[in-house]
Amino acid sequence: MDTQTRHALKQDSFVQATASSINWMDAHRSIIIKTSIVVVVVIAVVLAGAIAYNNRSTRAENLFGQAMDIYNTPVTQPGQPTEPGLKTYASAAARAKDAHPLFEEVANSYGWFKAGANSRYLAGMTAIDMGQTAAGENELKQAADSHDRGVAALAKLALAGLYHQTGRDPQAIELYQQLIAKPTLTVPASMAKLQLAGLYETTKPAEAKRLYAEIKDQDKTTAAGQIATQKLQGATAQPAPAHP
Repeated sequence: MDTQTRHALKQDSFVQATASSINWMDAHRSIIIKTSIVVVVVIAVVLAGAIAYNNRSTRAENLFGQAMDIYNTPVTQPGQPTEPGLKTYASAAARAKDAHPLFEEVANSYGWFKAGANSRYLAGMTAIDMGQTAAGENELKQAADSHDRGVAALAKLALAGLYHQTGRDPQAIELYQQLIAKPTLTVPASMAKLQLAGLYETTKPAEAKRLYAEIKDQDKTTAAGQIATQKLQGATAQPAPAHP
């Protein structure tokens, strides 16, 4: 078969294939149009959702940033000089009063974002700073159930401290033990052990000493290890009680 014939056959095959495709499209035109419309609508919905998500995420981050700017503002002591133009607060309660509503807004409106999870925890902390212990406890309990394990651990640590301060040591101990069993980057096991040892100092001094020794041996180079070492040295330096 010569070159010209082969070329003609290829052309005929192409023409036949093209004609078949055109005929198929003509026969299914309505289906093709409907499918194309559905595809376009789906793409539009996905894009709109992505844009809305990004907008909400940006809004959450901006509000959280404003709240953190307030929360990080220095608190001055009476008579302490301040730099001209530098904003300060006279007390932690006054600072918390300004930051708390913003943390609440972010937590309530953007709870599924990282900023929302962080804000729920900080809403609890600022409520406690304002003296609203019950409200703060409620906020921290919500934060303790967060999908963010790091935030949940911080909330449990704060709750345990609150329970200890309000005479609910069994609940505090339970939370400390949970944190020791399941440490996170935000609350390492040594940090929870340190707090638990501090709680035991007056009620179970032998257990407190055991925990401090454990921290010292396992975390020699960390701040927790250094604190545990100091605690052990202080306990050794204390004079033994005099016998009558």
